[in-house]
Amino acid sequence: MTSREIRNTFLQFFADKQHKIVPSAPIVNKDDPTLMFTNAGMNQFKDFFLGNQVPDNRRAADTQKCLRVSGKHNDLEEVGIDSYHHTMFEMLGNWSFGDYFKEEAIAWAWELLTEVYGLEKDRLYVSVFEGDETEGLTADAEAVAFWKKWVPEDRILYFDKKDNFWEMGETGPCGPCSEIHIDLRPNEDRQKINGGTLVNMDDPLVIEIWNLVFIQFNRKADGSLEELPEKHIDTGMGFERLCMAMQKKTSNYDTDVFTPFIKLVEQKSGKKYTFNYDLSAKSDIAMRVVVDHIRAVAFTIADGQLPSNTGAGYVIRRILRRAVRYYYTFLDIKEPFLHTLIPLLASEFGDVFPELPAQQEQIGKIILGEEKTFLNTLEKGIRRFESLEIVNNVVNGQDAFELYDTYGFPIDLTRLMASEKGHFVDEGAFEKALQAQKDRSRADAVKQVGDWMVLSDDQGVDFVGYDELNIVGSKVLKYRTVNVKKGDQYQIVLNKTPFYAESGGQVGDKGLFWFGEEKIPVLDTQKENDLIIHIVKKLPKNIHATVRAEVNAPKRHATEKNHTAVHLMHAALHDVLGKNALQKGQNVDDKRLRFDFSHFQKVTSEELAQIEQMVNQKIRENIPLEEERAMPIEEARQSGAMMLFGEKYGDVVRMITFDKNFSRELCGGTHVDATGKIGVFKILSETGIAAGIRRIEAVTADQAEAYLIKELEELKSVRALFKNSTNVLKTVSDLQEENKQLKKELEKMQSAQANALQSQLKKDMQSINGINFIGARLPLNDANTIKTLAYQLEQEVGDALIVFGAEVKGKPQLTIAISKNLTESKSLHAGNMIRELAKEIQGGGGGQAFFATAGGKDASGLERAIEKAKLNLSSMN
Repeated sequence: MTSREIRNTFLQFFADKQHKIVPSAPIVNKDDPTLMFTNAGMNQFKDFFLGNQVPDNRRAADTQKCLRVSGKHNDLEEVGIDSYHHTMFEMLGNWSFGDYFKEEAIAWAWELLTEVYGLEKDRLYVSVFEGDETEGLTADAEAVAFWKKWVPEDRILYFDKKDNFWEMGETGPCGPCSEIHIDLRPNEDRQKINGGTLVNMDDPLVIEIWNLVFIQFNRKADGSLEELPEKHIDTGMGFERLCMAMQKKTSNYDTDVFTPFIKLVEQKSGKKYTFNYDLSAKSDIAMRVVVDHIRAVAFTIADGQLPSNTGAGYVIRRILRRAVRYYYTFLDIKEPFLHTLIPLLASEFGDVFPELPAQQEQIGKIILGEEKTFLNTLEKGIRRFESLEIVNNVVNGQDAFELYDTYGFPIDLTRLMASEKGHFVDEGAFEKALQAQKDRSRADAVKQVGDWMVLSDDQGVDFVGYDELNIVGSKVLKYRTVNVKKGDQYQIVLNKTPFYAESGGQVGDKGLFWFGEEKIPVLDTQKENDLIIHIVKKLPKNIHATVRAEVNAPKRHATEKNHTAVHLMHAALHDVLGKNALQKGQNVDDKRLRFDFSHFQKVTSEELAQIEQMVNQKIRENIPLEEERAMPIEEARQSGAMMLFGEKYGDVVRMITFDKNFSRELCGGTHVDATGKIGVFKILSETGIAAGIRRIEAVTADQAEAYLIKELEELKSVRALFKNSTNVLKTVSDLQEENKQLKKELEKMQSAQANALQSQLKKDMQSINGINFIGARLPLNDANTIKTLAYQLEQEVGDALIVFGAEVKGKPQLTIAISKNLTESKSLHAGNMIRELAKEIQGGGGGQAFFATAGGKDASGLERAIEKAKLNLSSMN
């Protein structure tokens, strides 16, 4: 079977068993604050397991895009080294929400694997939970009994909690699990060693392919377990591993999931893939890194996550840069390459994940931009390595960490570069610095969440905030304590609330809870999956009292104006720039709106003016809001509503329309009831934030008015400076031209002064230990002039060490230039030298072996620094 057939067979098998086949959730997890990425198939069903939602179908199956590179499942550094680790992978799964349980899950798993897929029964082993005395749990005899119907007892293996008890997190639903393992070794190896002894022993050919989780407990914050009222099934089968088993391969990378991509990398690099997993086979490792990482990067971008320097975006940038490092270093590809794999990726996966071909061009351009930027950084990192101070042939561990953290060098690349020069890396110090960084990250992320204190069995939460901002009669369903760095906070869930929870780029509401006469400020409203959580600093004296919930109305109304303006602007962007100007992110609060969209060039001033005018025209038309709160998804699609990639839509959606011929989107946010309430719309800025992604920031209503008043006042002040000139633009332009001419005159004077100095400096030159030393404090205040003078002198005299001190823009600066031949023959290094000299001016600096600069605070130390350089040179052997 091909990989496509394997996937389709799985989905059809469970469709025939009355499972609803659901689409994959986005790989970027936007609704769950506890997860950055979807890392398991069950993530999108979390609310069903937690009891926050009731499913419309108690059976489901899918193939889910997953990413495991951060947190508990951090596999990144293993990817490419072995045959089975991946960043992005597909998880095939079937679920029961309070319907069938262990017997059916086990029987159907065995049926699919052995009768439908035709895997050899004598290659399969199953594991079960052996129990745990400390938890008061006995062995899973129920699962054992069901397995005995299909499997010889000697193939049922018992393992402890580490391997066979699954938990969602520190708290929450959990339970014993039963894994199915397959022995893919050749028959002769199987005859020598029983495969059962290799299960869970990290043998690359005796691997788990399917995990059946029996969710029957809830883990509380105090560590204790309680039985769940309903039992659930959650299974996960690694698609890539299944393909390896089905296609009789010994590595995931040898299956048709990856081989088309490896062939493309072979063609580009001119190197042959040799199926070698030895650590010395660097080009093979590099090919596996590239074909794995391009999937992770492309799928996350398709789902709306751009590479960046924070959060999920930083993780994606790290993955992309790791791939670039490997192809640059080990495949000798020195130009952007990853983006060329996107057409093949779209072709291979487009039938199951249509978001890839739909955004193929844009994904490629974003990756191309990232590659160009990092290749430049990579070259800088290599230069930084060349400038390192090496003592006793050892690269300092802190320097190795700087290369890793600042320039993206993996330790194996630094190790390789060091070994080529006969050096070693202090790996103990590197690991210490790396661990310190991880510890800092963990400390920053510490957030201890207590158990929910449930006051009512009613699980329904009614959001009434589209219609009301102040309601009475609400009750607290449950609450819990959250310990954050700033101290304790509390999370409260009401049975009915007008508070909008942050989602879709719109901030959460603030306001007040009234418990009788007691006032409790609501600091924020967040969403955890589909649960609306109100964050407060203290609990009321009587938590059981009836609640009056009061949203901060001015803040909400200002936010609504900005959110509706975003919809109008999005429609205007389509009219002015074209339909490809799609939303890629937004952030809307009561002060301003920020909107990211796809576009491959800067939006011109004329286009921005058109967009702004179009939005303001729609505001003046006072278009009424048309809202459909419960529209079937197919009906919304047929109506032409804008639907965004990376968003998770249910079977029923909310549609927002402002003139059916202009703006119609699926949206859960809050809006004005007519566009006239926005008042006025003003664009503040348009910038690029990534390749192919632009950002517009704008204001509306009171904020727009305040901005315009401020701008007019500033213009008035500028006019006054020019004695109320009637043509301020021409006056300023003339002033700039005059300034430019004066700068040229000043540069000429500086250059003439430097030329006059040059002959005197040559006269003062001293020969010390065969080196021409020139040291002086210069009466120059331009860094470029000083640099030029140093280079000219070095060229003229040769075999030179030049040390200049000067005050540049009022601050002391040191400059060192060394003839390149001396950096080799005498081991002189300007960067190392200047770090020592800079101490005399209370500063720091660095640079390359032949040129370096440093700035400081104490100008009185310039002469001392020059003298120190002279003394150091005199003491050289």
